[in-house]
Amino acid sequence: MRALRQHQLVGPSGLQVDELPVPSPGAGEIGIEVQAAAINFPDVLLSHGTYQFRPPLPFIPGGELAGIVSAVGPHVTAFSVGDRVAAWMLHGAFAEQVVVNESSAVKLPAEIPFEVGAATLVTYATTLHALVDRAALKKGETLLVLGAAGGVGLAAVELGKALGARVLAAASSEDKIAVCRQHGADEGIVYTREDLKARVKELSGGEGVDVIYDPVGGPYAEPALRSIAWQGRYLVVGFASGEIPKIPLNLTLLKGCQIVGVFWGSFALRDPAANRAHAQRLFHWITEGKLRPHIDRVLPLARAAEGLARLASREVKGKVVLQIASPSSPA
Repeated sequence: MRALRQHQLVGPSGLQVDELPVPSPGAGEIGIEVQAAAINFPDVLLSHGTYQFRPPLPFIPGGELAGIVSAVGPHVTAFSVGDRVAAWMLHGAFAEQVVVNESSAVKLPAEIPFEVGAATLVTYATTLHALVDRAALKKGETLLVLGAAGGVGLAAVELGKALGARVLAAASSEDKIAVCRQHGADEGIVYTREDLKARVKELSGGEGVDVIYDPVGGPYAEPALRSIAWQGRYLVVGFASGEIPKIPLNLTLLKGCQIVGVFWGSFALRDPAANRAHAQRLFHWITEGKLRPHIDRVLPLARAAEGLARLASREVKGKVVLQIASPSSPA
């Protein structure tokens, strides 16, 4: 089988397509013939060796995929050969065949194309966990999304609206804000040319926002926190800017607010049943038309480095998906 492997920690240029043996599932595991896999920002960090963990070289990147169950190991009860599934893993998705624990997979409705299924779990499941489990976002509250045109950003815009919030989308350009509005954002802030704190205060009638969703970090974190409402919740999702901000903790005292960490990968490993329930809820909303995952482009496996480079340079709106097998279409 073909698999994309990272041979050097020099970024996307360290990737190459290799021929490897097809893996066999063990007890409680399923084999999946991968149809599509999505690129996420952790894949960029992994390629440089700057993510929270470093798998030994050479390794296969990729944390989410969709495909068809090709084999089942002993004691598997939830899946059969031929089932359409989406699955998540720490790394290893950029291959024609993968093996995952059955607890890391969920059935993919026939109405959802494989490319959409592959682009949903990491970003939308992260965001649903963040907004529901960590922030307890309530209907009628105001949600500020930083990096709102990215993969998790657009997921936060859509899920915020689905949960009944008013959504303020902050991004780096007008064209990115336009995409956010297409996905339900009520207001847009171009934070490269507007005062983020002042604009948020203006749009919130001086009250501030109830929940802040921050996958970016860097220089916008503190002004965003200064715009939070009394007893607001600041969600730390990631640091796509490459800079981990240093927050003056007196702000939490003055605002009576919470700074809440969101580590979806650890949550998914610790509570797979709850994570799988979130995934099923997300796919149900997609079939109902409440969510519309935005795919920036679909690339063949051999052009994965191009996709990672575009993501690293902030050129991507939504998700880049790798086509591993032939293009799919709704059943």
